[in-house]
Amino acid sequence: MLTFIKKTDINFIGKRKQFFMLSTVLVALGITALILISSGSGNLGIDFAGGAAIQLKFDQPIQINAARKALEAGGLKNAALQEISTENKLIIRLKKQEIDKTNLRSKVSDIFSTSFSGNTFVVESSTEIGPTIGEKLQRDALNAILFSLILIITYIAFRFEFRFGIAAAIATFHDVLVVLGIFYVLNVEITLLVVTALLTIAGYSLNDTVVVFDRIRENLKKRKKETFDEVINRSINDNLSRTLITSLTTFLAVIALFLFGGEVIHDFALAVIIGIVVGTYSSWFIASSLLVSWQKRTESQGKRVLKRAS
Repeated sequence: MLTFIKKTDINFIGKRKQFFMLSTVLVALGITALILISSGSGNLGIDFAGGAAIQLKFDQPIQINAARKALEAGGLKNAALQEISTENKLIIRLKKQEIDKTNLRSKVSDIFSTSFSGNTFVVESSTEIGPTIGEKLQRDALNAILFSLILIITYIAFRFEFRFGIAAAIATFHDVLVVLGIFYVLNVEITLLVVTALLTIAGYSLNDTVVVFDRIRENLKKRKKETFDEVINRSINDNLSRTLITSLTTFLAVIALFLFGGEVIHDFALAVIIGIVVGTYSSWFIASSLLVSWQKRTESQGKRVLKRAS
C-alpha cells in the first residue's frame, strides 16, 4: 500500500505523564460506571434488569419502524423490537420498570389491533425475565471480560515477556472501562449486545497493541545503542502509518453499520466506533508508556540495590 504518512519522529513517550493523568480520569469514570451498573442504578437493558417479552405472528409482513412508532404512541416508548421477517413475526421486549404485568399482553394487542387493523395477528407467547436471570447475566458478562483479560496476559507473556502481557492487559482493560464510562454518561442502555461490543473492542485493541509490541521487540534487538525510550518511540513511529490505515478502514466500516445498520445494532456500532478511537490512543500512549514506566522502575530498583551493596 502507499505510505499514508511519511517518516515521523513524534515523541510519544515524552508526554506519557499527561496522558496517564487523562486516562486515570477516564478509567475512574469507567470504574464508577461499573460499580453503579453492578448495583442496578445504570440504564440496564431487559437482559440485566428483567422484564417481559411478547412474540406476535402477523398474516402479512410488518415494518419494524411502524411498529415502534405505534408502541411509542401507545405509551411503550422504550420497547426493544426484533423482527423475524421470513415468518412475519415480531418480538417485543420491555424493561421491568416500564411494564404493568397485569395488562401488558392486552395493551400490546390493543395497540396493534388499532394501528394495524388490516393485518391480523396472534400472540404466540408472553414470557417474563426475572431479576434472578438478569443478575446471572451480569455475572456471566463480567466473568467473560475478566476471563478474556487473563487469557490476554497469558498469551502476550508467552509470546513476548511477562511485562508485555501486563501492559497489554492494562491497556485493554483501560479501553473497556473508558467505553463503559462514556456509555454511562451518555445514558446508553447496557445490553448483552453492548457487552459483545466491549469484548470486540478488547480484541481490536489487543491486535493493535501486539503489532506495536512486535516492532518494539525487533528494534530492541536491532537498536542496542539506543535508550529504551528511543526504541519505544521509534517503534510507534514506524507503525504509525499502518495503525492509522487499519483504524481508518475499520472506522469507515463501523460508521456504515452505525448509519445504516438499523436500530438493533446502533449501540453496538457506537461502542465499536468509540473503542477504535480509544484503542488506537491506548496503543500509542498507554501500552507502550507502561513498558517505559516498568523499565524505569526496574532500573531505579537496580540502582538502589547496587547503592546499598556498595
